[in-house]
Amino acid sequence: MKEFAYNHVGLGGSFDHLHEGHKYLLKTAFKLGKMVYIALTTEELIGSKRFKDQFQSYSVRSAHLRAFITQELRISTNRFSIIPLKDPLGPAITFKDLEVHVSSMETYSTAIKINEIRLKNGLTPLILVIIPLICTSSGKKISSTKIRENLAQLSEQNLEKTQ
Repeated sequence: MKEFAYNHVGLGGSFDHLHEGHKYLLKTAFKLGKMVYIALTTEELIGSKRFKDQFQSYSVRSAHLRAFITQELRISTNRFSIIPLKDPLGPAITFKDLEVHVSSMETYSTAIKINEIRLKNGLTPLILVIIPLICTSSGKKISSTKIRENLAQLSEQNLEKTQ
């Protein structure tokens, strides 16, 4: 039986158009924790995202997460929980048993804010594990926003061809 460094690890995000950066984040969390809590952004928080019309639904993103974790990583469903993320900080500010928060360099400031609130609430600060941004072969960071932008451009091109 594999031993884990921590019992409870958390992370959060949109996981829109699941890409290599998301996968690295998830792999890191599962290497560290026996139980991983994934806070998945709900539609209410998507309001200000760019190329919103290309954003995948909560159910699609949740299904893609489950498929990646169970099929590609071969991790049992009893080792993770997908939780609706209805506010930017989520359950990490109140879940007392959480030990670690995994985030990217891009969301590091949110992880710091989570710890500040935990301290104000009398909770132990989380160990913050920050992963680097994952880049394409051309050196540009992989991002859901860029994927949505590309999809929007393709959609626009296809529309022009049909007119």
